[in-house]
Amino acid sequence: MNNLIFSLNATMPVFLVMVVGYFLYKFGFTNDEFLKTANRFVFKITLPCLLLMDMMQCDIKKIFDGKYVLYCALTTITCIMVIWGLSKLLFKDKSLVGEFVQCSYRGSAAILGIALLESISTNAKMAPLMMLGSVPIYNIFAVIVLTIESPENKGKNAKDNIKKSLKGICTNPIILSILGGMLLSVLDIHFLPIVENTITKIGSITTPLALIVIGGGFKGKKAIKAIKPTVIATCIKLIVQPMIFLPVAISFGFSGEKIVAALIMLGAPTTATSYVMAKSMGHEGVLSSSVIALTTLLSAFSITIWIFILKMHGII
Repeated sequence: MNNLIFSLNATMPVFLVMVVGYFLYKFGFTNDEFLKTANRFVFKITLPCLLLMDMMQCDIKKIFDGKYVLYCALTTITCIMVIWGLSKLLFKDKSLVGEFVQCSYRGSAAILGIALLESISTNAKMAPLMMLGSVPIYNIFAVIVLTIESPENKGKNAKDNIKKSLKGICTNPIILSILGGMLLSVLDIHFLPIVENTITKIGSITTPLALIVIGGGFKGKKAIKAIKPTVIATCIKLIVQPMIFLPVAISFGFSGEKIVAALIMLGAPTTATSYVMAKSMGHEGVLSSSVIALTTLLSAFSITIWIFILKMHGII
């Protein structure tokens, strides 16, 4: 019950801020131009600040475990490739493929995930390792998938799409901020306190602003039409991935905090960044906003059930 109450306290405010964003748009406090500008601001400024500080403040050298990082990386890549391959085969509406793939694999590891991890394990020492193995891959593949599957790029040859993907990876502010933060952590370089505090405050805007933008961009009628892929992506994110890959982690001898961090990587709700990146790269965003809302709403219950199962078997 304590885990359920905590999970609800962690996830429901996120969902409710999206609801607020929806009504702000409905009553004219925000408009399409605001949403477009705010989305660009989050993508290029506030989210990179947040990720830069998150990665820089991780003591990567002290806690590094190559086997665990490799597990996180290979698991993430496997999930992405399998989901992408199946969606290409099964989806009639190919314009949804990019958003579906990203929403199905990309969890809120850096924001909501760490909060849950701190509550479950009393600290989040394994979060940096999990993020090191998964978050850079999240973003690199998001650029690749969203570029190749973008409705704007349909009809272009493969060579053009590959070039655009490579350019997107090299210039993506999220990827650059993660790599920059990792380099600063490894070299043990820190900014002056006044600079750190400034960057941190800018980064703190990310989550509430992104959620308001998602809520404002939610289109009810279009979301109803996309209900089937929304439910499928939600099941993959909250149930299928943990069900397949948590036993793999256990078979590798991981336990305690490492298993909890793996659960967050596999079963945390879809991150708001998915919507931000999808909109920034030419996708409609309706499916992304729907999956974010539904996974956020249901994750309090699904994560609590997974925790209960792991505790019952003495794994955590």
